[in-house]
Amino acid sequence: MTILTSYSLYLHIPFCRHRCAYCDFNTYAGQEDLIPSYVAALISEIETVAASTPGALNVHTAFFGGGTPSLLSAAQIGSIMDALRAGFHFTANAEISMEANPGTVSTGSLKAIYKAGINRLSFGVQSANSEELRMLEREHSFFDVIEAVSAARAAGFENLNLDIIYGLPEQSLETWRRTLNRILGLKPEHISAYALTLEHGTPFGRWSARGLMPLLDPDLAAQMYEYAEEFLAGRGYAHYEISNWAIDRGQKTEGGKSAAALMRHPSMACRHNLQYWRGLPYLAFGAGAHGYAGGYRYSNVLRIKSYIDRFAGLEPDPRTMVFPLSPASINQRLQSREDDMSDYMITNLRLVRAGVSGSDFRSRFGCGLEEVYPTEVVELIHAGLLENKTSEGSEVFRLTKRGRLLGNQVFMRFVGT
Repeated sequence: MTILTSYSLYLHIPFCRHRCAYCDFNTYAGQEDLIPSYVAALISEIETVAASTPGALNVHTAFFGGGTPSLLSAAQIGSIMDALRAGFHFTANAEISMEANPGTVSTGSLKAIYKAGINRLSFGVQSANSEELRMLEREHSFFDVIEAVSAARAAGFENLNLDIIYGLPEQSLETWRRTLNRILGLKPEHISAYALTLEHGTPFGRWSARGLMPLLDPDLAAQMYEYAEEFLAGRGYAHYEISNWAIDRGQKTEGGKSAAALMRHPSMACRHNLQYWRGLPYLAFGAGAHGYAGGYRYSNVLRIKSYIDRFAGLEPDPRTMVFPLSPASINQRLQSREDDMSDYMITNLRLVRAGVSGSDFRSRFGCGLEEVYPTEVVELIHAGLLENKTSEGSEVFRLTKRGRLLGNQVFMRFVGT
């Protein structure tokens, strides 16, 4: 039996108790009665795609995202994991992550999902400030966060991520510092810090368009980001992606390390998200999930009921399915070589330490980076947004500190070129 290159799996769980005003994800509140039917459809999709693969897929990460996956019971998580294990070849020590909201978990429930195979948790904390949590319409308090982290440790979890947001309306640098201090007190292995974006179609987006919500000064948001960089670096967290920091076991600082060592990823970096940022294949399951495999970028139908209906009474013949698509797929694009090169640049440049390796680019695409993007690379270096270093005999291109603040301007240079 042929074992193919390592894949990742993304499973979307779109249920929430409450949809927050800033959220632009494919999530729905008040439809929890559909969870059993949704889980059955999800398992059907997993079985269908697994049966259509050209060989046994070697899977090294899986990620339950949402929504609020922790609304599913441990038995439901276990049945999904059983379907995944039956359909795919999981590597030893595979990273299996699940998002969870503080206040939706207990030591008992976490012990059960840990036993089912989940070994990494990502808690949506967002802020340690009660007023900011209310403004974001989060239902938990920071006390709930403390309880959730304590329960996770008691359940056996040794890999925790905490999500936080900066750039909130009326947020001050002092409250941001307080959030970072309180988060660090919980000793997570990984921290994700995202700037608030006011997405079109969300309540926050509508309120800001009507002048009903004060906007943060972008210079203050930049100060918050720069403070997080300095603060977390001084406490042993390696900044490996624009919005992500992780502990490197046995390494407290970067002082005295070789250039090659500085460019590797910290040991507790999220391996699943690195799959995305490196432009490597991942399969998508669930309503609204997006995937990239078999040369396709594709996505599934959005609505929960529509997704369930795609599998109701259906026994798909895998011989008629085109890998990696399923009956739920509604958008698919066969990637061109130019598409893949553009996507590669945008995602790999997000990697603060590793950046884009000239030798890896040539290995992937059979040509040199500067042959494809001669003007873009030179102009970005001259603008102080990109830097080039040499590591292990290969030229590496990375965002500068200023380039990280203006990342979107850099990425736009590689869109559609």
